[in-house]
Amino acid sequence: MKIAMVGSGYVGLVSGACFADFGHDVVCIDKDQSKIDRLHEGIMPIYEPGLDALVESNVKAGRLSFTTDLAEGIKGAQAIFIAVGTPSRRGDGHADLTFVYAVAQEVGENLANEAVIVTKSTVPVGTGDEVERIIRNSGTSQKFSVVSNPEFLREGAAIGDFKRPDRIVIGAEDEFGREVMSEVYRPLFLNEAPILFTSRRSSELIKYAANAFLATKITFINEMADLCEKVGGNVQDVSRGIGMDGRIGAKFLHAGPGYGGSCFPKDTLALLKTAEDYDSPVRIVEAVVKVNDSRKRAMGRKVLDALGGMDAARGKKVALLGLTFKPNTDDMRDSPAIAVAQTLTDAGVEVAAYDPEGMEQARPLMPEVTMVDDPYAAIEGADAVAIVTEWDAFRALDLDRVKELAKSPVLVDLRNIYQPDDVRGRGFEYVSIGRP
Repeated sequence: MKIAMVGSGYVGLVSGACFADFGHDVVCIDKDQSKIDRLHEGIMPIYEPGLDALVESNVKAGRLSFTTDLAEGIKGAQAIFIAVGTPSRRGDGHADLTFVYAVAQEVGENLANEAVIVTKSTVPVGTGDEVERIIRNSGTSQKFSVVSNPEFLREGAAIGDFKRPDRIVIGAEDEFGREVMSEVYRPLFLNEAPILFTSRRSSELIKYAANAFLATKITFINEMADLCEKVGGNVQDVSRGIGMDGRIGAKFLHAGPGYGGSCFPKDTLALLKTAEDYDSPVRIVEAVVKVNDSRKRAMGRKVLDALGGMDAARGKKVALLGLTFKPNTDDMRDSPAIAVAQTLTDAGVEVAAYDPEGMEQARPLMPEVTMVDDPYAAIEGADAVAIVTEWDAFRALDLDRVKELAKSPVLVDLRNIYQPDDVRGRGFEYVSIGRP
């Protein structure tokens, strides 16, 4: 089957490469000529473990290609995926659907054969209806169906998530759409991946509801961590204790500095706006958004407290280890590190930072932070070391070397990746999240 993937960003490129690896003939389309040129040279526009090798092997096999010509790219495609960005709209927080609707218009004007148009982008409820209207009004005479097929890819583990999904959600309104999508995902169906067919609107809502629920779990355990600090409990014990309940589950119950990234902040906000438009408030999600926003700067204040308070912190140096919102990605969108660094620099603290993949993206977001090429270079002369992202490179720091390089042996572990007794036994002042 020929598949056209319109949009060669994170979702489009990963999905396109994986579909090609299943044996489909895939063409990835993007208006950014420089991005397409780099892809032809084997240069990935994003950091995702294993993606470069996957793209290279499928390009060599002739199953994956790249173009800026949408009309040519969709020619003969039985499934045309829309995988362009839907950022939060300035001013009101709604998902900006400008790119989605522009693609729908162009697809309709150039559709030369019957096809299923698939919204892979994360879109609010009712977007598929508008995409269908746009294509129908474009004047095409070809048979088509508009289907919703949300992605559930975790940055840093996207290839595995695509090939071994918990579920595949397909929102289709007719048998044509269901048949084509069944063929698209037939390789996964043979591996017994569960496919859930729903209405188009239900499918659109599933994506937002899933991300809002996961964001709620994260925020819940973060608030439990704060309570643990007040009452002398251990949030890791609390997390294990509730996570062993099959009705709750252990995932997304790791206390930290708050969620960030490309999905949770944007999708929770979009869900709030959708609920507001339909006069059906989702107050739990509203609280989650507010708590998460305030938590990030609170983590900066936690580092200031470890330095002796705001007045004592002025003029001191902090080493920030980890800048991306999570490990195994270069994504800085809504990363807690941004708010932590801003809180510190606002208080007159000198900040030196290191991240294995995210420093190029972080530089314009943190102009007052000094970026260095090695964690120990950041630590040298620091009055405190703060771990903000749990990269594997930070899980086994040479603590003796850290103690030797740092001005003061203060370690603020905002991801709880070390054991308190081990660190304190080496002479450190150790601060973690929700643990005594």
